[in-house]
Amino acid sequence: MRNTARWAATLGLTATAVCGPLTGAALAAPPTAPTTLYAPSALVLTVGHGESAALATPERAVTLACAPGASGTHPAAASACTDLRSADGDLDALTARSDVLCTREYDPVVVTVDGVWRGQRVSYERVFPNECVKSSHGSVFTF
Repeated sequence: MRNTARWAATLGLTATAVCGPLTGAALAAPPTAPTTLYAPSALVLTVGHGESAALATPERAVTLACAPGASGTHPAAASACTDLRSADGDLDALTARSDVLCTREYDPVVVTVDGVWRGQRVSYERVFPNECVKSSHGSVFTF
């Protein structure tokens, strides 16, 4: 019985002596950035009236994050993310719905989108003839 106790004590002390410095080194290592399975997709969208973003004063701004889930201040974040995914992030591919009829009134509305989509930098500007036409291009621009 004495030999068993001696072996257990020796083994415990050896493990502490060998592994103790390793755990201290691991705790002293600088923290690393957390890894995620999703590339970042976070956008800031603005809307204003005018011929271009340089001439228009932004009237509203919303945020839209699509990875890992839809979030942000965009009023229809889930459907906006779905529209962006179906267009593979190509904002020019978002076309007007055929079931929406708009007047031909010219009151230009400019939309800007800045941020990151699936890890790629995005800087986008688009001028629509009026608010109705802008809103007819899906839920991304409807805010």
